[in-house]
Amino acid sequence: HVQLVESGGGSVQAGGSLRLSCAASGYTYSSYCMGWFRQAPGKEREGVAAIDSDGSTSYADSVKGRFTISKDNAKNTLYLQMNSLKPEDTATYYCAAHPGWYCLSLRSPDYNNWGQGTQVTVS
Repeated sequence: HVQLVESGGGSVQAGGSLRLSCAASGYTYSSYCMGWFRQAPGKEREGVAAIDSDGSTSYADSVKGRFTISKDNAKNTLYLQMNSLKPEDTATYYCAAHPGWYCLSLRSPDYNNWGQGTQVTVS
């Protein structure tokens, strides 16, 4: 049973920073593809960042240069460092995982395991 638990969300002023964490359990962490998604009220869920086992990453254009995805296999934890936050980054952020072969996907249908989400509010 795959379990993903996000933490680190909160309220911050524009220009500030937050770091999200996603603790994973219930599967061989290093063998799964991991990503971050977000969903704002009234909008579709969108991919933010994904990371491959070799450290390769992909980002949505809207966050490139501001967000950094990383993972610590020893701690079974995925991170999202968010800098220079903007009001349009306000959303619920979700950690997601899937056992497939393409690990840089930012398409939510490619992921079959999701956390409960953590709220990020930028004012």
